Amino acid sequence: MTITPRTVTSPKKFIIGKGLLGQMQDYVKDFGDNAFIISDEFILNRVKDEAVSSLTDAGIKSAVEKFNYECSEAEIKRLGALAEQQRANVIVGVGGGKTLDSAKSVAYYHKLPVVLYPTIASTDAPCTALAVIYTESGEFERYLFLPQNPDAVIADTSILCAAPARFFAAGVGDALATYFEARTCYAADGVNLVLKKPSRTGLGLAKLCFELLSENVEAAMDAVRNKIVTPALEQTIEATIYLSGVGAEAGGLACAHAVNNGMSAVPDLHRAQHGEKVVFGLLTQLVLENAPKAEIDEVIRIIKVAGLPLTLADMGLKTFVEAEWRNVAKIACAEGDTMGNMTMELSEDDVYQAMIAANALAERYKAQE
Repeated sequence: MTITPRTVTSPKKFIIGKGLLGQMQDYVKDFGDNAFIISDEFILNRVKDEAVSSLTDAGIKSAVEKFNYECSEAEIKRLGALAEQQRANVIVGVGGGKTLDSAKSVAYYHKLPVVLYPTIASTDAPCTALAVIYTESGEFERYLFLPQNPDAVIADTSILCAAPARFFAAGVGDALATYFEARTCYAADGVNLVLKKPSRTGLGLAKLCFELLSENVEAAMDAVRNKIVTPALEQTIEATIYLSGVGAEAGGLACAHAVNNGMSAVPDLHRAQHGEKVVFGLLTQLVLENAPKAEIDEVIRIIKVAGLPLTLADMGLKTFVEAEWRNVAKIACAEGDTMGNMTMELSEDDVYQAMIAANALAERYKAQE
């Protein structure tokens, strides 16, 4: 009999604070003395002005390369060849999710440590041992499962607070589902994101993620809309980037992310953010669980305060087509997806009807505004 172990996986270091880009040498020196920095275009000049000078002053060599927009095999190979040419012994990624996934991938293929600086708090991807690989035209190709999490994730609040409020809110949406998915995955003794059993620690981190959102979301959104750094903003970033990532990886996903995967097949929703679709998946999960009204009230309060879309129409859906949404349910229930971590057996029709009920619930709460 094979016993599947329970796991807790996480970056070696997670550091949050203001002005950390200009202190890059403090976070790179533990891993190497020749840094290859992959940067998003919009922050490239700041990286050159603030980070490179700090590295040079500390006796650390560096080179900066602009990320060419898509985390594709071709781009990973291009960046890897440049890192090799420079004889870099540490990779640094500064940017959004695709930039950071490219940095993780280069580091993996060249067996080097990686330090990540997220520039938007829209998902928990910086902390995970996973990269999403796309074709050069931007279509999903495959997941690259990594043997370990990033060596260090540095959350510079002065950068993160300057990102558009919609991206920050999407991170709140993604993080909001963490506890509810981990809770049901733990109860079902399901499978977490590293394909092991969920741990009680993972569940505890996921619960803390929800608590931090509940306590801080109003003040955090005030801070983001005014592009300022406050304690509430810091605690919310801790939830959206670290606790959500580690909580999901150790605790597991369930209906919310499975429905999000299905919603990728709806053309009207292609412009919706990942976290926005996860929120609708969470409402669907709460319907299936017949969650207590007080719990739903708190989830809806957080959604509204963050300014997230509540209904499918808010998200961009023009017309509800039954065949389209039955296909969403079919994709969400595919073998191997995270719907299997729910505590009850669910058919595609169960999920389809729950999505209709979730939208009706959202419409009802929206009418109370």
